[in-house]
Amino acid sequence: MTMKVGVIGLGNMGGGMAATLAGKGFDVSGFDLSDAALAQAEKNGVKPVNNRNLLISHSDLLILSLPKAEHVEAVCLGKEGIIEWGRAGLIVVDTTTSTPEASRKVAAVLAEVGVAFIDAPVSGGPKGAASGTMSMVIGAEEADLARALPVLEAMSGTRVHVGKWGAGNVAKIANNMLAACHLISTAEAMSMAAKAGVDPEKLLQGLNAGSGRSGATQVMFPTWVLNKAYDSGFTMGLMRKDVGLASDLAANLGLDLPLSQVVAQLWQASSQSLPDNEDFCAIVQRTDARLYGRGE
Repeated sequence: MTMKVGVIGLGNMGGGMAATLAGKGFDVSGFDLSDAALAQAEKNGVKPVNNRNLLISHSDLLILSLPKAEHVEAVCLGKEGIIEWGRAGLIVVDTTTSTPEASRKVAAVLAEVGVAFIDAPVSGGPKGAASGTMSMVIGAEEADLARALPVLEAMSGTRVHVGKWGAGNVAKIANNMLAACHLISTAEAMSMAAKAGVDPEKLLQGLNAGSGRSGATQVMFPTWVLNKAYDSGFTMGLMRKDVGLASDLAANLGLDLPLSQVVAQLWQASSQSLPDNEDFCAIVQRTDARLYGRGE
């Protein structure tokens, strides 16, 4: 029997994941509050569903692609949610960058009604979702992951099982904290080098051949910064949210992480000049507006 896959949240990421799975022959249906998102998904081979409860009750595996932890909790445990409409045996794969506490809470409650929960936040942006090349860090029970693996393999290029419920979100929060730091530190290093007379493109080649390379130097700067495109599909608002999650996690664990604290302060302070809907790579403009500003 063909596994019926449902996707709740058909935005930049969820829509890409749904389209990828549909393109690989999976029976995929999707729900979104936006009629435009539903229409676009239908063009990509995804069956649009206007009733979320119907999608939940008819799915064997349900993918969530939502903005925040509170949305995950509402869809999973709220009124008319998965807790009420999910069948025993359903697998819920949450790709949202959520909190480990929310994932553990949702997983424990859903387990009581026979519904499996996997936290599998993703990296790679809309392009990775649409091409099936994104990466996943996964928190799950081994048996649940084994059942979900055919779908996860079809929608991602790399998967790392880092532990049980909540571990996926711990790993993703750590990853995004590093990405937030690397963007700023790379911008500062490049600004310094440019003032000293070194061409930014040449510097980037040097960094990527040395020990200072990172996702910022290898992907973000050549793809979205130096060409001043700033169109990664990931916003300042989302990164500010993720940096805040890292700060909260460190505080809850009683950790003193001074560098992370400074990075978090810089991202929050940037809201004065860079709105939430701006591309997250634009944070570099606070370091050197002349070097990184649009049209200059």
